[in-house]
Amino acid sequence: MSIFNKIRPKVRHLTLLLLSIILFTCISFPHSTSAHAYSVSYTKITMDNKNTEVVFSLDTLSVLELIPTVDKNKNYILDQTEIKENAHHLEELITEGLTLDKGNMEQSPNIKKMKIVKKENKEFLSITMSFPAFAPGETLVFNDGFYYNDTGTNYVNLISASYLGEKSEAALEGKNRTWTMLITEMQQEQQSGEGEAVQPSTEPKQTEKAHPVKTTTSSSWFSFLKLGMNHILTGYDHLLFLLSLLIARQTFKQIAATITAFTIAHSITLTLTVIGIINIPAGFVEPAIALSICYVSLENIFRKKINYRWALTFVFGLIHGMGFADILKEMNIPKSALAIDLASFNIGIEIIQLAIVILLLPLLTILYRSKYSRKAIVSISFFAFLLGAIWLIERLVS
Repeated sequence: MSIFNKIRPKVRHLTLLLLSIILFTCISFPHSTSAHAYSVSYTKITMDNKNTEVVFSLDTLSVLELIPTVDKNKNYILDQTEIKENAHHLEELITEGLTLDKGNMEQSPNIKKMKIVKKENKEFLSITMSFPAFAPGETLVFNDGFYYNDTGTNYVNLISASYLGEKSEAALEGKNRTWTMLITEMQQEQQSGEGEAVQPSTEPKQTEKAHPVKTTTSSSWFSFLKLGMNHILTGYDHLLFLLSLLIARQTFKQIAATITAFTIAHSITLTLTVIGIINIPAGFVEPAIALSICYVSLENIFRKKINYRWALTFVFGLIHGMGFADILKEMNIPKSALAIDLASFNIGIEIIQLAIVILLLPLLTILYRSKYSRKAIVSISFFAFLLGAIWLIERLVS
């Protein structure tokens, strides 16, 4: 007799309860159209010999959450008029949340402009600030304190920096909120022909292109690995799609083929989207992700036997990969670091995906052997369909 047949009915009922809790968790957490509980900001630092420009963009929902009084008409939309009327409060928010130090000395920003910009399907408050220039031998230290003590908010700041053409990037999240760059410069040696006298010059010595060296509290690849893990953990639509794929009665071979197809497909479009080869608008991608949940759920409800799910999963996986890429598209990751950062981000996604599958497999095995399995599969798929339909309608009308 199989070990699974020896499991008492109470244990089987507990398993069904656990699966229901998983679904309830998926339903309870998302409160926005995007179904991503991320508070996202982008920081672009551009340095030359005369000036240091910092462009910080924070999603407007976070701005309204941090300063509720800004939204006087209570429509949950930040407009240019409200920005103008609350410029002082917004400047205080930014200067208190962000600091830029030259060595151990905090630098005072000169705020040039504030405006609303749109990145994909989200609006951001973009603030352009000017700081003094950095000279070779000096160290730039950037600190982000937004949501630092709020463990309930998954905040991430994606940084891209350039100094005289040399580029660097990082992802700040969790307790890793400090990014450091040491400015160095290789002096070009002055040489003369043999026997020639070298005349002193009053002109400044010419130098080669500067080569900045970035040091951070965690290496770049590791920050992108964690970013990928957190991105799928808070991507409730992706998690619900994964649950909908697995809940139907399938063999281990079918499940392995389905997960492999999903992994390959989303890896392809994630890469192609970030490097700019394809650029499908979020207005199409986000509704299509919700539609994928609805379709798979309906298939679970009306088809008792699932065949060739891997093929369908591959098609939908291509769409989900574009959704995974949305957070990286605006970073403009330099080509020299693109392969490592993309691989790290994707591996982070796969780690969580594999962990979910490993956790679900024993529960699904018990479920398949229960006399209540068909009812449980239909019930869970029905609620998944409802939530997917809600997301679909929200994303189509937004």
